Amino acid sequence: MRTRPEVGRPIVMVSPLLVGGAAVLIVLALAVLGRLALLDSGVVILAIAAITAIATRASLNSDVETKQAGALVGIDGAVEQFSDILTEPCLIINERAVLIYRNPAALKRFPRARTGDPLAFTLRDPDLVEAIDKAIETGTAQGSELHIPVPNETWYRASVVPYRPSEERSFVAITLYDFTEQKRTDRMRGDFIANASHELRTPLTSLMGFIDTLQGPAAKDEAARGRFLGIMRSQSERMSSLIDDLLSLSRIELRQHVKPTTEVNLNLLLREVAETLEPKVTAAQLVLDLKLPDEPVTIIGDRQELFEVLENLADNAIKYGGDGGRVEIALVAGASRSGAHHAITVTDFGAGIAEEHVPRLTERFYRGDAEANRKKKGTGLGLAIVKHIVARHHGLLSIRSKLGEGTRVEILLPR
Repeated sequence: MRTRPEVGRPIVMVSPLLVGGAAVLIVLALAVLGRLALLDSGVVILAIAAITAIATRASLNSDVETKQAGALVGIDGAVEQFSDILTEPCLIINERAVLIYRNPAALKRFPRARTGDPLAFTLRDPDLVEAIDKAIETGTAQGSELHIPVPNETWYRASVVPYRPSEERSFVAITLYDFTEQKRTDRMRGDFIANASHELRTPLTSLMGFIDTLQGPAAKDEAARGRFLGIMRSQSERMSSLIDDLLSLSRIELRQHVKPTTEVNLNLLLREVAETLEPKVTAAQLVLDLKLPDEPVTIIGDRQELFEVLENLADNAIKYGGDGGRVEIALVAGASRSGAHHAITVTDFGAGIAEEHVPRLTERFYRGDAEANRKKKGTGLGLAIVKHIVARHHGLLSIRSKLGEGTRVEILLPR
């Protein structure tokens, strides 16, 4: 049974010229300090120069031999040309699982993949490693699924095909087929069946009950008709909000792996959000405190999605933290420790959230206080949408809250 040799750590080669130069400097320092006679130091320097010259020549010869050896184990030009025309990423490795070639699609999708590095530097997945070992051992094509969770969650079907042009040479071609959209669609379908159907069933049951009442006992009761129609409208709006949020989440997930390319002025965006929410702020008798820097702050992003994030967070602060009397929205340029991110914070000074609920707030359909959320027409999807949009922008989301002290949501967006 053939086994794949283990790949050792890369060896860092030091230039003989660098070593020789360092030795000469040491000798000169000793001579200046009087620790070594001037004549003796000259002899030592000449000896170091001679040894350095011999070592440099040997190193150059070794490099030539290495390049010649590399040419002997290189893949065929036809294989390179074939992999280059593929639209899917294609990685070619040797029996030691060292990357020896990657097509343009692979370089675009995995920019850190470098020839000469072990494949594990780019892709670490137990199923893929097992498929590679089996392909080398059996000489037959293998398949596996590859899940990459960061920076954006993606799934690939890996086709692992061994290629042996001669007895001395053996390679493995790994072609990756992206099925992220299908995976996310399946997840959305499962979420809808498991959660959305339950969320829709309650208002639908209420609507059917009120319709039966209006068609029967309350058919001629004007006062009851007016009250029931108001409740029916409220239930219909709840279903409409749920469907809108589901569609929005689905749309965002399908585009999550596509990086935004347009420039967004965050100062103007926050002002627009504040103006949009002004009627809600007035109705809730709140004070909206908007803190913006004097200089414009711009990033690369999707303006509509970022507007949705900020509107969602501010709306939550008004709905669930409005009893604090004030909501604060602030923009701070270069707020992260490295200065590479801008920070947007939305803070309310209301009742706050119990500590055990905070880590789960971005889960779909999760409600810390389910009854309070339903009364305030919450769908349980708002923060899940926020999380996905922030992830698409390669940003960071954090939520801090304490009972009686309010809630602070911070978003860090790359400059």
